[in-house]
Amino acid sequence: MRYQPISNTLFQENRSRFTSKMKPNTIAILTSNDVKHNNADDVMAFAQNNDLFYLSGIDQEETILVLYPDAYKQENKSILFIKEATEQEKIWDGEKLSKEQAAQISGIDRVESISDFEILLQYMAFEADGFYLGHNEHLKRVTKDQETQQDRMIQWCKKKYPLHTYHRAAKITRDLRPIKSKEEVALMQKAANISVASFKRVLQTVKPNIKEYALEAELTYNLIKSGATRHAFKPIVASGKNACALHYNANDAVCKDGEMVLMDFGVCYANYNSDTTRCFPVNGKFSARQKEVYNAVLHCLKEGSKLIQPGVLPADYEKSMAQLVETELIKLGLLDANDVANQDANKPLYKKYFMHGTAHHIGLDVHDVGLYSRPFEIGMVLTCEPGIYIPEEGIGCRLENDYVITENGNINLTEAMPIEIEDIEALINKK
Repeated sequence: MRYQPISNTLFQENRSRFTSKMKPNTIAILTSNDVKHNNADDVMAFAQNNDLFYLSGIDQEETILVLYPDAYKQENKSILFIKEATEQEKIWDGEKLSKEQAAQISGIDRVESISDFEILLQYMAFEADGFYLGHNEHLKRVTKDQETQQDRMIQWCKKKYPLHTYHRAAKITRDLRPIKSKEEVALMQKAANISVASFKRVLQTVKPNIKEYALEAELTYNLIKSGATRHAFKPIVASGKNACALHYNANDAVCKDGEMVLMDFGVCYANYNSDTTRCFPVNGKFSARQKEVYNAVLHCLKEGSKLIQPGVLPADYEKSMAQLVETELIKLGLLDANDVANQDANKPLYKKYFMHGTAHHIGLDVHDVGLYSRPFEIGMVLTCEPGIYIPEEGIGCRLENDYVITENGNINLTEAMPIEIEDIEALINKK
């Protein structure tokens, strides 16, 4: 694997927390994601199902985890099923995890071949009263037209064991995963550290007439060189007016003299992610107007990040953030104070220039699981990302950091990433 081994105590503790929330005499079954094909015999890079990884640490396809905490036999309480490579597969694709390796990674003593899953499950199923099954609920917008390995497992189980009760594993993991352990925060800090170094490379590279994808290449180079798994998401490298399209990622335009670049990017290390956004001038010098807009957003970030505190409801936080941005929009001359005072509360005027939320959970998913009806708590890791977008001026600015909520205030995992105007200009002009 590219990343350093993770202590299996993390996954043992995660399983203990998970099974403590299961109903009596039930079995949980978590499956890996599919390998996705594109054309002919080529495949996309594999990404593990994050609930399975959270509970096992196994980063390999064709894996099933079975948890039965109330099993009569001790050996049936936790079983990991993995794919073992045939001699022919070893020739073409290389080795898969051995049972011994999978046991060491996961901390699960009993590891079996996935080909034995159905018969071994049957030995236990009729002792149990129900099942917990995984489902990509968090990805409802993405997977609505797709059938996943988890979908097939649900269909198979209900056909095979129709009289058992069924429960949602995701309901448990969405409760557990928002609170990060020290080990998880350390992994996210590694991802953030790689992103800091990657951003500094970009600042040393940017110049008028460079292509956006050339800056993306600098991110990619340092990411791979540093042992990261992949980009956390397809990076946004948006120059000029492209920055006003929130999810622009064509990254094929020319960065012109006098424009500003918005770069929203993240690093995935050991399946844990960072998510940061920075803006910088193509020619190494912010214009007067760019400075005004940038400083307005930076003010919102600094003040807004202080609002991420234990006990605060996300909706109340977002309302406060909107008020911060609204005030800055008035100062920038984009909104009239009288108009704002008399606006329709259901159609706030700030949304013309600021139209997105500013905090989301981050962890194994970039937009990590967690209910936004749940107040912020110690141990959560959240982004703060205010922005102002002015298409008529060709300026889009968003700034984003990742914050861990602690007993003693927030820790900015991306503290080392340059954000002050003078620091950014100095690094660009240091070439």
